[in-house]
This record gives sequence, C-alpha cells and structure tokens, in this order.
Amino acid sequence: FGDADGHGYCFARGMIKIGSIKPHMPVVCSEGGQVAVVDHMSSDNRTIKLAKDETGMHHYIPVSWVKSVDNAIHLDRPGHQAKREWSSEKA
Repeated sequence: FGDADGHGYCFARGMIKIGSIKPHMPVVCSEGGQVAVVDHMSSDNRTIKLAKDETGMHHYIPVSWVKSVDNAIHLDRPGHQAKREWSSEKA
C-alpha cells in the first residue's frame, strides 16, 4: 500500500493517477461497455476531453467520474447515464 506523495494524483476516488490517462485509451462504463475514447486531459487535470464521436462532437467528462485506470478508463456510472450527463461541444 504505502503513502502517495501527492504528485500525479487527483482528488478522484481511490486516488487515481491522472498521469496514467493517455490519448486513445478506451473509456468503459460501470456495465463494462466502451462508451468513448480519450482525446486528451485538460490542462487543469480536472476534465477529460473525449475523441469526436460519429456525429463529429467532442464530449467532456470530469475526472471525478473515474473509478480506476488500467489499460482503460473505468467510470463509476452506466453508459446511458454518462452519455446523458457529459458535456458536449460541436467540433
């Protein structure tokens, strides 16, 4: 276990290492399905910009939704809820 020194960590549940969130990583909902792909982290490290969807829109999710990170970003909510609650911007 050990103590984290706070570098590269965020306020998200479980002390997620936000530095491990990389472009092109899949974003997976709590039901196990992929809902998006990471475009990049915002400069303030509080928001994840998602790659454009099939309609050409970028979506944004807060880092606070992230439950864990391994080879994918795992969200704390089902896909339908995430899609309803994420913010959008026309590309």
